[in-house]
Amino acid sequence: MTLKSALLASVFATASSLPGFAHDIKVVASFSILGDMVEQVVGEHGTVTTIVGPDADAHVYQPSVADAKAVAEADVIFVNGMGFETWAETLIEQSGTDGMVFVATEGITPVMVEGEVDPHAWNALTNGMIYVQNIAAAMSETLPDHADKFTANADSYIAQLKALDAETKAKLAELPEDRRTVVTAHDAFGYLADAYGMNFLAPIGIDTEAEPSAQELAALISQLKEEKIAGLFVENITSPALIQQISEETGLAIGGRLFSDALSERGGPATSYLTMFEHNLGTLLTALEAAGDS
Repeated sequence: MTLKSALLASVFATASSLPGFAHDIKVVASFSILGDMVEQVVGEHGTVTTIVGPDADAHVYQPSVADAKAVAEADVIFVNGMGFETWAETLIEQSGTDGMVFVATEGITPVMVEGEVDPHAWNALTNGMIYVQNIAAAMSETLPDHADKFTANADSYIAQLKALDAETKAKLAELPEDRRTVVTAHDAFGYLADAYGMNFLAPIGIDTEAEPSAQELAALISQLKEEKIAGLFVENITSPALIQQISEETGLAIGGRLFSDALSERGGPATSYLTMFEHNLGTLLTALEAAGDS
């Protein structure tokens, strides 16, 4: 146990005997998908604040003064790691926080894209389970008196992820080989491709801040005209302009919108990690199954 966690445990052990004490600590998560996972594990024992909210792009995010204040006051901070939040290290350092920082992707084998680590590890549900295990371990280290509760919350959540993983594998396994290649706005679905036997192409790499050259875009469009592409999809965090251009030049219809790096706003179809994955699976299947009828 670290000095920070020992002090927190001592404080909470003393305070828990006081009338009206709520076992509540301040937890910060770097972006909305991770924030939802953290909330599922923390439950009633913490207040979770998310830095990059729904429908926002963590690749290009610029932290605010309010973000710095939230991090400064946090007891526990969760980041994705793998180079996803290029701004996080500076934000944490400059905030002066004493909070414990945990990397949620610890133990996940990274996918490489053109020599770079793909940080979008949550797009395979088996990795999502590792995120949850890491969160539960971190919270149990921070608040050992509530370790049983964090473990129970994690186990219940992981059971749901396992069920959805089995459903995803079964449904995508039914797709013919010629309906497994799709195009998205940026390269965010490598883990999903590896886990479920799909092939994802994109005009932009893993970082949405990059822009394809005219030559690169022309080469991709030429490739798409020659290959059997089953679906074309926009994303919630990027401009649809590139995908619309590809659609116009190839004649491929846009099959819908996928949620890649962020959840949807309240009232949308992807307000949690589970519903995000269910939405993406349904959107892919609807478009790819219809592709065989065209």
